[in-house]
Amino acid sequence: MVSRGTGFARDVMMAAYLGTGPVAEAFLVAFSLPNMFRRFFAEGAFNMAFVPMFAKKLEGGEDAKGFARDAWNGMVTVLLVFTVIGTIAMPWLVWAMASGFVGERFDLAVEFGRISFSYILFISLVALLSGILTTHGHFSEASFVPVLMNLVFIAAMWLAVWAGWDMGQTLSWTVPVTGVAQLAFTWVSARNIGYNFTWGVPRWTSDLKRLALIAGPAVLSGGVVQINMLVGRQVASYTEGAVAWLTYADRLYQLPLGVVGIAIGTVLLPDLSRRLRAGDAEGGKASLNRGAEFALAMTLPAAVALVAIAVPLCSVLYERGAFTAQDTQATALVLAAYGVGLPAFVLHKVLQPLFYAREDSRSPFIYAIASMISNAVLAIGLMPIIGFSAAAWATTLSGWVMVAQLWWGSRKMGDVAHFDARFKQRLPRIVLASALMGGVLWGAAWVMEPWLHLHLWRYLALLVLCGLGIVTYFGSGALLGAFRLSDFTALRRGRRAAPVSLD
Repeated sequence: MVSRGTGFARDVMMAAYLGTGPVAEAFLVAFSLPNMFRRFFAEGAFNMAFVPMFAKKLEGGEDAKGFARDAWNGMVTVLLVFTVIGTIAMPWLVWAMASGFVGERFDLAVEFGRISFSYILFISLVALLSGILTTHGHFSEASFVPVLMNLVFIAAMWLAVWAGWDMGQTLSWTVPVTGVAQLAFTWVSARNIGYNFTWGVPRWTSDLKRLALIAGPAVLSGGVVQINMLVGRQVASYTEGAVAWLTYADRLYQLPLGVVGIAIGTVLLPDLSRRLRAGDAEGGKASLNRGAEFALAMTLPAAVALVAIAVPLCSVLYERGAFTAQDTQATALVLAAYGVGLPAFVLHKVLQPLFYAREDSRSPFIYAIASMISNAVLAIGLMPIIGFSAAAWATTLSGWVMVAQLWWGSRKMGDVAHFDARFKQRLPRIVLASALMGGVLWGAAWVMEPWLHLHLWRYLALLVLCGLGIVTYFGSGALLGAFRLSDFTALRRGRRAAPVSLD
């Protein structure tokens, strides 16, 4: 929650200082390059392959530290080479990301990209260390990493305003600085639990070969959302300002996705891996069901809210400084499209660990190909009809395609992958409570519309609007039996050495 909150504060400041002009779009594309590769390889493929293997070695009393050390050495070597190649090839990478950029936007994106691309080296090593920390139950340390990045960015922007520095250059140089800070923090945290890493000559062991075999297909399946976003940026790059509109809308729907979906997925993967190793199929089923139930109970109302009050959200939160009323309307259009896909993005995080906990990366790989094809066809096909918003709708619809495939593929895994009676009973009630909340929000936004445009009162008006939605949803949900309020407190987790679970 703190991570997404500080990240949103960072983006609000960025929108106010840069707006949606050439510098903003150039920086957003440059910053997205190392982040895209990081989500592809480090958080996607590598972690999905590394964490189950590492967890099973811990559970079985094998040499988990030696395996982690070999993986560290291998990653450092590969990433150093990759960073150098990527920096040299930056013009081609920018073209692959946003071929619609020409002139100033393209030149700035290449310049900013070369400054910031080394971030991939630092943050990928952070992903490895975070996988070790979460497997040991140290979720707080791993979760603080993005908070640290956001705080450094906020401090850098304040410093740039005070010192009169160029904001685009400042933000670009801040990217590798945050990478160093994040790596230092996680390295110390890992050392505190007994893992002390220094670089050494990598050894091509049988475990690393198996890791590579599992991670290879997962490069695509783990980063399917990133690939779809890449296609979206390509489509959007031909409309001035659209890359920024997509990015700012993405930040808003990432709030519930990051707080709930990614958090659930992060906890679920090591938990399922441990349970399957121990032969606890019933416990694995309970973990999956309670995780899916909690995820949907929190994200379905968020999805409805993103659609029902998209314009007030974008207006109050972003519209200031260089961010205009026209930017608000365009960003709200994209936000509503993303909102429709939010439950799919969360279910993706819940269902995918079922496959990786069994070291099955082939099935998600096949599903990802189908999802990517549907995304490209929809984005390119809809562009002449609905314009830049085609990118957002394509991402959303292909997200549902991916979830449908994951759900269908999980049916052959036995009883552990089936939804239980409690989940089936509660899901329709969660949907009904969310719909009631959506109606109340839409009506309240219409009544409060004048207040939402007043300079100072608009913040209070949006707060009242959100508070009304929260009360409506949790009140109606409790009355309908969609959940018990005690269910949420039961999911609290303290730091402990024993295996964690979601039941």
